[in-house]
Amino acid sequence: MNMNLYGHNNQWLMVDCGVTFKAPLDQSDDESTTVKRFDMVAPDPVFIENRQESLCGIVITHAHEDHVGALPALWKKFTCPVYTTKFTAEVLRRKLSGTDIAELIKIVVVEPGDTITIGHFTVSWLSITHSLPDAQALFIQTPVGSVFHTADWKIDFNPITDAPFDSAPFKELAKMKPTAMVCDSTNALRSGYSLSEGDCELGLLRTIQKQQGRVIVTCFGSNVARLISLARVAAKTGRYMTLLGRSLENMYSIARSTGYWPDELKISHRRDIGYLPKHEVMIVATGSQGEPRAALGRLAADSHPNCEVDAGDTLIFSSITIPGNEKAIDNMIAKLEQKGLKCIQSSTSEFIIHASGHPNEQDLCDMYDWVKPKVAIPVHGESMHLQANANIAKQQGIDKQLVGLNGDLFQLAPVIKHIKNAAKVGRIDITDAHNKMKV
Repeated sequence: MNMNLYGHNNQWLMVDCGVTFKAPLDQSDDESTTVKRFDMVAPDPVFIENRQESLCGIVITHAHEDHVGALPALWKKFTCPVYTTKFTAEVLRRKLSGTDIAELIKIVVVEPGDTITIGHFTVSWLSITHSLPDAQALFIQTPVGSVFHTADWKIDFNPITDAPFDSAPFKELAKMKPTAMVCDSTNALRSGYSLSEGDCELGLLRTIQKQQGRVIVTCFGSNVARLISLARVAAKTGRYMTLLGRSLENMYSIARSTGYWPDELKISHRRDIGYLPKHEVMIVATGSQGEPRAALGRLAADSHPNCEVDAGDTLIFSSITIPGNEKAIDNMIAKLEQKGLKCIQSSTSEFIIHASGHPNEQDLCDMYDWVKPKVAIPVHGESMHLQANANIAKQQGIDKQLVGLNGDLFQLAPVIKHIKNAAKVGRIDITDAHNKMKV
């Protein structure tokens, strides 16, 4: 649940405003299985809420929930313009549809490559490959220093939804002598390069070609690249593909309306899927983390209105297990295997059937070599990931690495220093606000 603040000359710029799900309000309880968890949890914005008149804008880097999901519930605390690219803007508009703030929020749609002045900040948008369209890194300049903010990214030369990764814009940044690089650390402990979405598509094709009966694939609902890959696989294997789950249907609709969905790839209506021969069916379902109310959970409980699963079906997890969800996933798999389904998980699959959207060690090495910041500030991960990112930066010759915690302030000018516990931070429950928006 990302929320970053950049300050200069008594003004602030927010980058991302995300949410997490089924989480406790005390971060120290994340690993606990007994503590109360809330459906939707956001960062406590009290620091910037108390300085609302100094917040000149909010930039959303891409459309994943951990970067944009809290904005509808929290925007009234900020009341400033929101800047983002067209795909993310459409996701946000649909979240706001029917709410009392839909007409109040000023959404400024920017194009990749644009440079816009927001208060005292000059912000440039740089296309970067991730797992959904229009993901952007940012170069934020002020008269006293500059920051390259990577957001979520990886090096992918076959990303499915966007143009292949291009290193040229990041090599150009080195000429600007960035003060700092604020960088995604999620996969910093993994060696080599991150896998490509194209590799994942090939692995899914090889896996599904081997199956004789109905195939059910579960993946993260926001992964548009994976949806396109699966639609291509369905076409190549002679299967009709349908979507089960509101988030999948919504992302497919947004991809079509913004021009990111290939016209030749057709999706069958879920009501028709029960009448087709099993070997001609591919179902893509939400619920990869064992959520009982998601489509896959309802299939496991025989409570889905449009489909039932049977012996001989194959379930493919084109996803990873998020820590903390192991028990829920294992219980769901057990129910499905009792029905006679074969379950294939990405961790044990013969072929590559899931690719992360985050940078591995070699991706990070290359980016540090290209950008050459004075300071590395790892973000987005646990302490071991942040430290691994810092170690990589040091190995690549970056002079200074600042590793901190939520609420720390990293001063970049006139002198570089790390101020711990500079801001009050915490978590807040926004479940009720979200549910009111859906009514």
